[in-house]
Order: sequence, then C-alpha cells, then structure tokens
Amino acid sequence: MTDLHGIIYAFHSFPELGALQMPRTAASLPFCGRYRLIDFSLSALANFGVRDVGVIVQRDYNSLLDHLRGGKEWDLSRRDGGLHILPPFGLPSSHLGEYKGCMEALSAVRAYLSDIRQKYVLLTRGDLVANIDVAAAFESHVRSGAAVTAVCTAQVPDSTHHRYLTDAENKVTDLLCTQRGNTGGVTALEVYIANKDALLELVDYCSAHRLMHFHRDALKHFLARSGRMNVYMHPGYCRHVTSVDDYFQGSMDMFDLAKCDDVFNKERPVRTREHADASTYYGEQARVRNCLIADGCQINGTLENCIVFRGSTVGEGAQLKNCIIMQNGAVGAGAQLTNLIADKDVLLSEGTVLAGSPGLPMIVPKGMRI
Repeated sequence: MTDLHGIIYAFHSFPELGALQMPRTAASLPFCGRYRLIDFSLSALANFGVRDVGVIVQRDYNSLLDHLRGGKEWDLSRRDGGLHILPPFGLPSSHLGEYKGCMEALSAVRAYLSDIRQKYVLLTRGDLVANIDVAAAFESHVRSGAAVTAVCTAQVPDSTHHRYLTDAENKVTDLLCTQRGNTGGVTALEVYIANKDALLELVDYCSAHRLMHFHRDALKHFLARSGRMNVYMHPGYCRHVTSVDDYFQGSMDMFDLAKCDDVFNKERPVRTREHADASTYYGEQARVRNCLIADGCQINGTLENCIVFRGSTVGEGAQLKNCIIMQNGAVGAGAQLTNLIADKDVLLSEGTVLAGSPGLPMIVPKGMRI
C-alpha cells in the first residue's frame, strides 16, 4: 500500500458553466460519452494504488454521490479506509453559500486531515481532464526532499491561472497568482503533493488568520518562510473545465487521436461507474463519422464530430455536427443540430433546427422539451 492519501476538491461551481452546472457540481459533469470529470482524479490515484481518498463537497452533490456510491470501481470500497465523502461539518452554522477558497474547505475538514494515517497527501481539483502519472510525481516529490510539490504544465490556458518561477533544479523561487497568458515560469495544474505535517501547519495558520485561499494565502506564506517547494512537469494533455467553452473544446479535443490516447492511456486506465447496456443499434440510414457513441443508443441519422451518451436516440434524417447529446437524449427525425450541448433527458422533436457557434455552443438544459 502506498504512503499517499488523496484529497479531491469537488465543491467548485462556476458561473461560466451556465446551465451545465445547475443540477450538479463541476466534478460530476458528464464527459466523453460515459465518464464524469472526477473520474480522472480518482483513476489517477487508483492507478498508483491509493486506497484512502477524501472528496470534499458542499452543495448540489446528489449527482456526484449517485456516481461514486461506495467507490468500488476505483477499488475504494473497503472496511478500513476507502472513499470518504466530506461535507462541511467543520463550519459554523452561520456559514452560508460556498467555500470562498480551498483553505477554508480544508479547515472545515481539519479533523479528518489530522486522522490521515499516510505521511503524504495529494490535493487535486475534480474538474481536471488529465491523466496524471501519480507514481512519477510522487517519486519526484520524495526524491526532492521538498515539503510541497506542484504538478505543472508547459501549456498556457486562456483563462486566469497561477504560475511558478523555478530554478534549474525545479525548485520554486516565486508564485505568480491569477495570471493571464505567459508571464514567465510554468502553469500550475492545482495538483499538489504535500507532506502531511506541512499541510496541517498551513491549514492551522490560515484558520487562525481567517485566510481562505490556497495560493495567495497559504503558499505565499509558505514560500515567504523559505519553505521548500518543487515542481513536477506533467507532459501530457490537460484542461480545467470551468466554462462552457472549456467543456466544449475539451470534448472536441478527444477527436484528436494523440490527445485522446494520452488522456485514455491504456497503462493508466480511466475508470468509471459501470453500466450494463446493450450494444448501440445503427439503422440502415445511419451515417457516422468521427464520433464517440456509448452503448445503449439507437442511431438512424447522420452524425459528424459528435459525442452521444448511453440511452440516446437519433431519428431518421437527423443531421448532427459538433454536438454533445448526454444520457437519454432524444433527437427527432429530420432535426438539424450544430455546435450544441444537450444535457440529460432532453427531447428535441422532429424537424427541430438549432445552431450555436464553435466559440459559443448552444446549451439545452437538463430535461427540456423542444
């Protein structure tokens, strides 16, 4: 058993996700036909043999609970340890709304953190699409002798993010918070491996001073006190899903074979909750090009660059391009859909014509009938 404990932040919600986050947290957002975003973090930990994982939640997590259940698919259904769902049991009753930052979330579960039996803790967000090699990152952390290791990427996202300046030995010399574009250094993926005692010291410091944020409060303080922090570079694909554009572009990226093979690495498989479905039926008039279609569907139309989740149907003569149809969606005969995201249980009736743009896809909210 590895000496590493996993903590996944699954409480984030983002206004930029619009109707996609209304019934759920970002971590439980369906992705790529059969997965949820949290599957990537859970699978990365499971592939390294981590058997104790805490998932920090706060609100709108019914969908997440239904997906995770006892954690069996990630080998976390155990009598001793396993998967722990962590609601905000450490906050005062007067606290309303969402966590203002990750340090507030960690402070709320301080009792759980103190009982962790492993020496090291991996902290990650549940909205990251990436196949992190936790074994390599953990080895780098232990070898470096640092108290904290930040998993980073050379990629530069369009959205605001945090960046690290490093020396020739990958030791962090400065932290640049809330940056946009390439302002030097490397991009933080907000995945960290920390020594448990160092993490508890940061949690207690922030709690005592009513500080809420992991980067500008905890890590800035840590570096100012000459704390040793190193960087491990993740070489593959990565994307945080914090907006509709992130979700749509990240989904379309999976049609790039190199990116898809990197994310769904056969040596580090992405695990998810299993569903027993019949094979998908393709009618005589079906024409499918460059699509990802789950089991249990009925396809009778023309689809190009589309992702279709289980239990969905596409009627005869329907034409779909650059579309995402989530679970149990129904597209009527003759419908014409372009650059569209249909959430779960959506019905688009016969002859419906809807179109978004690649930069601003149209969203049909969960359960809507058109």
